[in-house]
Amino acid sequence: MEFKDYYKILGVDTDASDKEIKSAYRKLARKYHPDVSQEGDAEEQFKNVAEAYEVLKDKDKRAEYDTLRQYGGAQFEPPPGWQSRSAGAGGGEYEGGFSDFFESIFGQAGHGSQRGFSRRHFAQRGEDVEMSLPIFLEEAYRGDTRTISYRVPGFDAQGRLSSQDKTLNVRIPAGVTQGERIRLQGQGAPGIGEAPPGDLYLEIRIAGHPLYEIEGANLLLTVPVAPWEAALGTKVTVPTLDGKISLSIPAASQNGKRLRVKGRGLGKADKRGDLLVVLAVTMPPTLEPETAALWRQLAEKSGFNPRANWGK
Repeated sequence: MEFKDYYKILGVDTDASDKEIKSAYRKLARKYHPDVSQEGDAEEQFKNVAEAYEVLKDKDKRAEYDTLRQYGGAQFEPPPGWQSRSAGAGGGEYEGGFSDFFESIFGQAGHGSQRGFSRRHFAQRGEDVEMSLPIFLEEAYRGDTRTISYRVPGFDAQGRLSSQDKTLNVRIPAGVTQGERIRLQGQGAPGIGEAPPGDLYLEIRIAGHPLYEIEGANLLLTVPVAPWEAALGTKVTVPTLDGKISLSIPAASQNGKRLRVKGRGLGKADKRGDLLVVLAVTMPPTLEPETAALWRQLAEKSGFNPRANWGK
């Protein structure tokens, strides 16, 4: 009889993992399902795919099949006295009959409690759908509701591959962060047969903000301060996503210094990040003669050399 290369049928390598085998089976089963496929030999192809998966998904059947592959060729006969050790293992999803090749290795008992093939009983969960959801920083912080529209793969009334438009009202929970995924169960592509639909995954993409930068769960806010404010210290009013606050700038603050305001960043209320205020010492755009004279006087009296240890 003709030897069947189950690995070739599923399009996987001989060392493929269980996950890779399952993924290949689902893809091909959907492609050749007789109720939806336009292929002329869809039912025969579907039987081959189902049979290959019945063997390769079961570690005992797969091990026996791998042992017998050395006898494979254009024609195949099991070794004399061959008897399957896994004939009663597992359980098929089908009713009807597998090939003579399968029967010669595993016998009829190899089908498990439900024998063979039936497209009527085939069911496959719908595909998951992933999409990006752009939101504003304020929406990420406080939460909001958004109406989204998207398309999912599906089948029309004649069973042909098609797509469907869907519209949902989505609740954005307060505290979501950049790149976080929101799962909406059952809102993906419809399943085949009586299988459930897939899920919809929304990946949060927070739009750029004119004031804040995102650093993980923390927010960075750059605040310009005058040289004398950095030198002498002062209090400034800074905006947060919860409203304005008064912030003390310590004396002798350096340019780029970060001041931490706890709990004013992103994330859930009990694990919220911080607001990091970054000082940007800013010079006046022009110097009047009197102002320049004061700077010269300061330079002469301070004796400060900013490059004293520079390059050492």
